[in-house]
Amino acid sequence: MKEGEKPGLEALVGQAKQWFRSQGWEPFPFQEQTWQAFLQGKHGLLNAPTGSGKTYALWFPILLHYLREFPDARERPRPGLKAIWVTPLRALSQEIRQSAERITADLEIPFSVGIRTGDTPQPERARQRKSMPDLLITTPESLQLLLATPGYPKLFNSCYAVVVDEWHELLGSKRGVQMELGLSRMKSVCPALRIWGISATIGNLEQAREVLLGPGSEALQNSTLIRARLNKKITVKSLLPDRMETFPWRGHLGLHLLEAVMPILRESKTTLIFTNTRSQCEIWFQKLLEHHPELAGEIAMHHGSIDKDTRLWVEQAIRRESLRAVVCTSSLDLGVDFAPVETVVQIGGPKGVARFLQRAGRSGHRPGKESRIYFLPTHAIELVEAAALQRTVEGEGVEDRIPYLNSFDVLAQYLTTLAVSDGFLPEETYREVAQTFCFQAMTRDQWEWLLNFLVLGSQSLQTYDEYKKVERLGNGILKVTNRGVAMRHRFQIGTIVGDTDLVVRYQKGGYIGTIEEWFISQLQQGDVFTFAGRNLEFIRIREMQALVRNTSKKSGKVPSWMGGRLTLSAQMSQLLREELYSASLPPEQQSEEIRALAPLFEWQRSESIVPGPGEFLIETFKTREGCHHLFYPFEGRFVHEAMASLLSYRISLLSPITFSLAYNDYGFELLSDQEVDIGLVLDNDLLSPLYLADDLQKSLNATEMARRKFRDIAVISGLVFTGYPNKGIKMKHLQSNSQLLFEVFRDCEPDHLLFQQAFSETFEHQLEEGRLRQALERIATQEVVWKACESPTPFSFPIITDRLREKLSSEKLADRIRRMTRALTRPKKR
Repeated sequence: MKEGEKPGLEALVGQAKQWFRSQGWEPFPFQEQTWQAFLQGKHGLLNAPTGSGKTYALWFPILLHYLREFPDARERPRPGLKAIWVTPLRALSQEIRQSAERITADLEIPFSVGIRTGDTPQPERARQRKSMPDLLITTPESLQLLLATPGYPKLFNSCYAVVVDEWHELLGSKRGVQMELGLSRMKSVCPALRIWGISATIGNLEQAREVLLGPGSEALQNSTLIRARLNKKITVKSLLPDRMETFPWRGHLGLHLLEAVMPILRESKTTLIFTNTRSQCEIWFQKLLEHHPELAGEIAMHHGSIDKDTRLWVEQAIRRESLRAVVCTSSLDLGVDFAPVETVVQIGGPKGVARFLQRAGRSGHRPGKESRIYFLPTHAIELVEAAALQRTVEGEGVEDRIPYLNSFDVLAQYLTTLAVSDGFLPEETYREVAQTFCFQAMTRDQWEWLLNFLVLGSQSLQTYDEYKKVERLGNGILKVTNRGVAMRHRFQIGTIVGDTDLVVRYQKGGYIGTIEEWFISQLQQGDVFTFAGRNLEFIRIREMQALVRNTSKKSGKVPSWMGGRLTLSAQMSQLLREELYSASLPPEQQSEEIRALAPLFEWQRSESIVPGPGEFLIETFKTREGCHHLFYPFEGRFVHEAMASLLSYRISLLSPITFSLAYNDYGFELLSDQEVDIGLVLDNDLLSPLYLADDLQKSLNATEMARRKFRDIAVISGLVFTGYPNKGIKMKHLQSNSQLLFEVFRDCEPDHLLFQQAFSETFEHQLEEGRLRQALERIATQEVVWKACESPTPFSFPIITDRLREKLSSEKLADRIRRMTRALTRPKKR
């Protein structure tokens, strides 16, 4: 090639192929397709399973493009940011950096690779502001902080690539909206920008690409969707108990199968044991060590509330194969490259197809390697989930991720971010924002309302200066001129709002992790709880720190985190129902799990039925507690919560009655002191989807639910301030501040966009109104089978005990359930 001549596409792709062969690999077709599409100037979305080499599919063309444009780059690299890699988890940043540095070193490109996340030290951030690295790895929140930097267009001017990793994790969340808005501005300030997303498991891929690039945008028109069609073998094995309990209860069967896990740990070099919640993770780690003290030093724990240094140590130990097992949560679901992991154990139903496949992919995390995952049910009926999940590995599809629409709280935060840096021109910014998926239907009136909200504090707050954050300058630019407002906004950038976290620290200074305020607030001095695998004695709270000391005392208290209960996805619910219907088939046509449940189904049929495809089951019976009315839609906890409230409200319109409600993923219970005539319920069509929105709002006290939802909206939009680092505002104060604003808007400004958003999010996301309507429409096509039973059935037992769980301690609950089980399994008198 002549000096100064740019290498052609084939030559560039040839360099990548040569590198792969030098490693003893052959590139997959999807990798070559991605290299070519990027080098041809296209935007796109890459869909490939975990462990297939997605990172190399995009780092290579980013670097090869630069070599093509600047052939002398190896001798005289141009200064400035070239590419941004956005990851949803800070834990992934080191892995992505290592991949980038490996390629730059082998291709002899003297590029610097930097990381900017919440863990990046302040001196490093200051250096980056003066001189950006060539390749930057960051998170959505840190990208927003860069947009809040004065002169940010100059920082981004030379950037020609943005890669949004694990796009399926961001899509369907407000972090995804935050990303959409950030990309809308980057398109304007980076003339040669190419946008690419990487997604592992998602159903609505075409829509995912549209959300990433913007509907109707030039980027979407010049884009491609690349799918990696790899036949990765996934082997699923259910761990079955020796004796199937007729009356299962939530959380009981899991620990009874602890010994069944031990052969798996002994036979594998490294095993990941996935739990669905952090509290479950703590319990399993504690019980494994309690029953097998010889595992000390060979097992560890990993979840998001443990301090960063411990998590990094665990990740490195897995790579070195110095740990036999790690008990973990979704903190290890995504992209971290664990080559030595042979086996995965899933404790309890993962509640979603995508989550299950993601976790299965952690095993054999290399192209062409087999993934092995063991399913351990926490109660008997979860074996139906296990059987349903067997079919997912045969390509039955995964869930869609539903994107947010009109998240005005995120938009208010984003506009303030732009106003904190260089300010923004309303008309120019409106054109950018209107091209995003989230705000494609936003009206001019809504846009003008938002601008007035930032400048005047909205109609009902305009007399209070603290809500007037942005000024309209003479040249038409909207800008934050108050340094205090700018500083508070930078501290609060982000869309993840949870309960306030308190740092857990030894009295003498050692950092352990973080626990939500609501749990610590229940502790008295001297109380003992288990956290991060240690028994800790609570001393006191000082500022935002919970001070503790190690103790040899045993404790039954394990921290739980709000929102820890997962619900079945729509896809998982459908698979579950289909698998349950197979119980009526001949044994040779049933799965191993369904056959194992034969004793349970036999007992269920002795009192009631196991519903078939065209049947909807209702059971009623009486106990000393009262009259039990149970319904089995098999639609997931959140849908059942809404359906139970809706039905109880509609029944109360027929005659005055009070219910206690209970629900799990399989059904729900209405408990009252008087019997309900189910025939009257059916005759009056109380399970109809008609008038759903109105009845739902009345039945659920939707105003109270919206009030709680409004707290998050108020924080994200900047209406309330969460406090400075290490001086956070207590959750009860945040709640009271946001409730006061909620009541002001309800009484004085009911058309306030953020007030209205609280209600729309309550119905669309918390209550899943769309899924509820579909469930009611499905039930309307089925034959309703009402069984008046003499006593609780195997299907009803987990729901009843779930209600008892809210009232009794774990010890009292265990005794109560043992007594109930003995009574219910006693041979009947004839």
